[in-house]
Formats: sequence, C-alpha cells, structure tokens
Amino acid sequence: MVKLDKIYTKGGDGGETSLGGGDRVAKDHPRLAAIGSAEEANAILGIVRIHLDDEAGWQADAMAGRIQNDLFDLGADLAFPQKAGAKQGGERLEITASQIQRLEDEIDLLNQHLKALDSFILPGGGAASAHLHLARTVVRRAE
Repeated sequence: MVKLDKIYTKGGDGGETSLGGGDRVAKDHPRLAAIGSAEEANAILGIVRIHLDDEAGWQADAMAGRIQNDLFDLGADLAFPQKAGAKQGGERLEITASQIQRLEDEIDLLNQHLKALDSFILPGGGAASAHLHLARTVVRRAE
C-alpha cells in the first residue's frame, strides 16, 4: 500500500524530477511524457465511468476499473525503470503478459458483435463514447 503524506517535494524546481528508484531525469524526458499520458488516460477513464449508462452495464464499469488499475501499474512500471540485466518480477509493479492478454480478450469480446468497419469513426455518440475516443488517442501518444 502506498502512503503519501504530501504531494509535493520541491525536488523538481530545477527542471529535473526523480524516478521511483531515485534516478534524476529532465522534466521533458520521454519517460515522464509516457507516465503523464498513462495518468491522463486513467483520469479520462474515470470520466467515462461516470457517463456509463445502464445499457453499458456493470461489466463495462468493471472493465474500465480494471484498465484503470492496469494504468497505475504501467505508471509504476515506467517510474521504476528496470536496470539492464535485471530479472523481471519481484517487488516492483510491472505490466504482465496476463494483463495484456486479458485486455486483448476483452477487446475481442466487445468487438465480436460489431460489423466490420468500412470507414473511420468520428468521435462522439455520447459522453462515454466520446471520452473513450479521447482516452484512445492519449494511449496512442503514450505508446
């Protein structure tokens, strides 16, 4: 369990910040951009969950909640870079193959009743779907 007593450290005032392991990096480092994009996608999924209606059902909310937890794991994985030659596993949080497989299985489940696309889809259709499009674009940036 993470315990945060304060949310600022004043350690980044010089244009650098610390990663989880203590390494200092510039605030414009690509790793920090990826962490920020994962956090942004997580926040957007929180908005999506507010807008899910009864038609979407509790399964969609549960799925979005699992993805939010995975995004926290991704942020931790990015914040604690693995040292060259180090083994995976152990104390650090990291994205696992089973998380990726679950996400792919859930995507397949959602897509199984949809007809094949013959054009791009304009974002919209409702608050939840518009925010899901936004989350998708943020995740693409994080990639």
